Amino acid sequence: MFSRRARRPKSAELTKAWECLDSGDLPGAVRQLRAAGEEAPIAEVALVVERAARSAGFDDLEQAAAALAAKPGDANSLFAFGYACVERGLSFLAIPPLRTVLSHNPGSLMVLRELVSAYEREERHQEAAAELALREGEFMDWPDRYLLVHNAIMAGDLDLARRQHALLPDPEDEQWRPPQARQTRMLERAAALGEPSGLRDWQYVIGGQVLGTLSPFGFEAGMAGRYAYLQDTPELCLSGLRRLETLLSATGASPRSVSLLPDRGSRILGLAAAEVLRLPAVPFEAGRPDTVVVAYDLDELAGHPAGPEIIGSLFERAPGQVLHEHASSWTDTPAVTADSVGLLHQVVVAPWGERLRFGEDGERHQEPADDRPEEELADEIAGADATPDEGDGEGPADTDEAFAAFAGSVRDTWLRGDRARVKSSGPVRSSRFA
Repeated sequence: MFSRRARRPKSAELTKAWECLDSGDLPGAVRQLRAAGEEAPIAEVALVVERAARSAGFDDLEQAAAALAAKPGDANSLFAFGYACVERGLSFLAIPPLRTVLSHNPGSLMVLRELVSAYEREERHQEAAAELALREGEFMDWPDRYLLVHNAIMAGDLDLARRQHALLPDPEDEQWRPPQARQTRMLERAAALGEPSGLRDWQYVIGGQVLGTLSPFGFEAGMAGRYAYLQDTPELCLSGLRRLETLLSATGASPRSVSLLPDRGSRILGLAAAEVLRLPAVPFEAGRPDTVVVAYDLDELAGHPAGPEIIGSLFERAPGQVLHEHASSWTDTPAVTADSVGLLHQVVVAPWGERLRFGEDGERHQEPADDRPEEELADEIAGADATPDEGDGEGPADTDEAFAAFAGSVRDTWLRGDRARVKSSGPVRSSRFA
């Protein structure tokens, strides 16, 4: 333990991480570990991680880090540390030791797969594909060639993905059948778009999801059409519903109702959707066909007592069922991927939530949540002005005509397969809060 070894890290960033632990700031220590970069001395990284893991109660990671700190060049210790880091959500720390072990054991598929897993969790798909491609003569079709295709798609390299996908035989193990079908649909969606480019195209390729509106702010600052922090408005809610209306028309979808989910936000938006789409609103019922299921935020729905069961029922799509989510998190993606989404955010405040305002004096004021009846708030959305915000003028135009053309192009590939969660941002990355 530290008291017996009396050792401390020497590099500046790791010293800062140690100081964060001195003050009980575990998240701050993790941020400093990330800032230290991949060239930080592995023995010093292990010292910090051992102490951090003890604070978090992660016995497996603490033991692996202690063993690595004692023997920083030992392959077994390096692998065990990397494995524990991946399991505990610290994949960025796993990459250097796993890469070191693989360089000395290039034929080890176990190490290769663990390194690929770490790369994937960090959304470093190009590097994952490169590691796999180097070992094409040694790996197995399932899972390794499949993983090569997956990471090539997520990196935006469709030529590589298509070449490798053509070499994939049908899997003998039934567990790989659903992933095979999803991967095939990804490539079919890419083919329907020709040459995918931009956030809306790639969002559709990787998840089958049609993105209604693009953020008009911060495009050149790295947002690429996603929102970071957003205080939502009735106008944005209506814009998303109007784009949903266009999508349904362009693809020939003919829902007969709007299904209302039980959480307050979804009920408000669902009532507004029923008015905009001129359809009757009915309580949600699992398996109901030919309906639009409307969620404000699927993560909010997950917190409702009935939410987990409902979300589980939405994984498999009922015939003619469309799942629309207005505000979808792109940094903590929902358990199911909606067919249509109004906008992508990292942090969102609903129009009826507690609002942050700045007065004329420049002081911040927290306004209470809007507790008006759901029907009144829904009417406000349906009657809002959906004229798009011009934003800062940096991003590409997001016109109704362009969206309608996109919607028409996906007519034959939309609403197919399950709604599996997509954890990666894909080829189009955006800046995010730490």
